[in-house]
Amino acid sequence: MPGTPSLGAALPDEAVPQLTHAQIFRRFLRFGLLAWGGPVAQIAMIRRELIDEERWMSSARFNRLLAVYQVLPGPEAHELCVHLGMLAGRGRMGGILAGLGFMLPGFVLMFALSWLYLSTGLVGTVAAAAFLGVQPAVVALIVRAVHRIGAHVLFDVWLWALAVLAGAAALAGTPFWLTLPISGVAYACAAGRRTVAASLLAAGLAALAFYFAWSMLAAAPADTSIGQAVAERPSAVELFLSGLKAGLLTFGGAYTVIPFLREDAVENGWMTDPQFLDGLALSGILPAPLIIFSTFVGYSGGGAVGALVMTVGIFLPAFSFSLLFHNQLEKLVHQQAIRTLLEGVTAAVVGLIAATTIELAYTTFGEFSTAWAPVAIFAPALAALYAFRAATTVVWVVFGAAAAGLILFG
Repeated sequence: MPGTPSLGAALPDEAVPQLTHAQIFRRFLRFGLLAWGGPVAQIAMIRRELIDEERWMSSARFNRLLAVYQVLPGPEAHELCVHLGMLAGRGRMGGILAGLGFMLPGFVLMFALSWLYLSTGLVGTVAAAAFLGVQPAVVALIVRAVHRIGAHVLFDVWLWALAVLAGAAALAGTPFWLTLPISGVAYACAAGRRTVAASLLAAGLAALAFYFAWSMLAAAPADTSIGQAVAERPSAVELFLSGLKAGLLTFGGAYTVIPFLREDAVENGWMTDPQFLDGLALSGILPAPLIIFSTFVGYSGGGAVGALVMTVGIFLPAFSFSLLFHNQLEKLVHQQAIRTLLEGVTAAVVGLIAATTIELAYTTFGEFSTAWAPVAIFAPALAALYAFRAATTVVWVVFGAAAAGLILFG
């Protein structure tokens, strides 16, 4: 198409420098080493250095790029790095090296912590009290994330209704592969003023939830406690596919990966809910996208190989969208019908996270001998997350909860 820039070509308002592959890797490795504070802080860092100071492209162009990756699944800060590296390297190898540089520090640190946590008896001594204290704080982190994500994506009555319905369906045991597409199509119908069709789809989802809840109650097996160990460990292929599935479904932020990874990891017995929360806590104090906790999940399921293949699986979509399909996806996500469908899917994902939060809170608080102890950690942690918006707040909350755990349970 005439006038359309080719892959990696600079637009007229861009001044992207041409860097060697080694320079690209070092530049984005530095970003990875400083990637504290979650996606907002990471994107702000990239914008400040590459856009505001070095003028790689105009602010308007950067905003358009960010809008595309906020709609697509995957960590948007990582996807931005891949795209910017591809521009600077004049090809896909630059994007690959930029993405690897950005994620490498977090992966190495999480891999080392996973080995330390799972292989050295770290949680057999005084550290057990610290991790016990951290778990209610991680539930607070997820509660805050649900509110933050929901505030951005639940902007009308239909989206709120679909989020609530999806959450209830998840609690009833309805598979996400039914909930998400039904919610997306239902909202597309509602936005197109096809109210009857939207209502019928919503009623169908409610009926499915009732069916799965009834089936679960009727089956009522005597020994189905979540998190029990199973004899057969997952294969490398299963771990890779689990990560790939999660990477393709992270709409609306990294926290949206939680219900999908937990469904595989905890319900299949690769790890327990407390261990899952410990992995989330460790990822919260690292310079990395939150989804790096997939490395911990993979290590729990399959050791070093499991950590590697699950990490590859979960980051593969983020690399692929930027490297292979950016131009096509940029056109696609600006189509109103597609955006509306994805808004309905994202609302349903918010409901899934809320349902997962309820299940995690129920399991976590049940680990304590008294009800007041987890509340005494959860409530201040949640208050701090609302009161302070600094990039390091999550880190301080996790360390504060660990200190509280040492005091209360050490």
